[in-house]
Amino acid sequence: MAGWNLALRFGLELAALAGLGLAAWRLTSGPTRWVAVTLVPIAAAVVWGVFNVIDDPSRSGDAPIEVHGWTRLGIEVVVLVGGAVGVALAGRPNLGLVLVALIAVHYASSISRIEWLTKQ
Repeated sequence: MAGWNLALRFGLELAALAGLGLAAWRLTSGPTRWVAVTLVPIAAAVVWGVFNVIDDPSRSGDAPIEVHGWTRLGIEVVVLVGGAVGVALAGRPNLGLVLVALIAVHYASSISRIEWLTKQ
């Protein structure tokens, strides 16, 4: 994957975690709000970091918990799009749409990785 695409992906990952935290804040209240805003992004980051395809060229190659390529692709899409939806739910729908467009650019520029993942 090209360096600019890896940088875009990293930025999208961070935006997704922030968006999920915003959604947790928006959808909860009281003391559970603080728990949700802390645990939702942490849970997403753990899932993102632990469930991998072994030898994924866009990652370290390690797979603490090995999954099929389609599963990994699904995790990525759910986390990234979930973050964009979270941003939209938090009152920034235009920013959410920008994030969705950037996610599309990232995956359109990662066709060889997607093909590799779907064969694993």
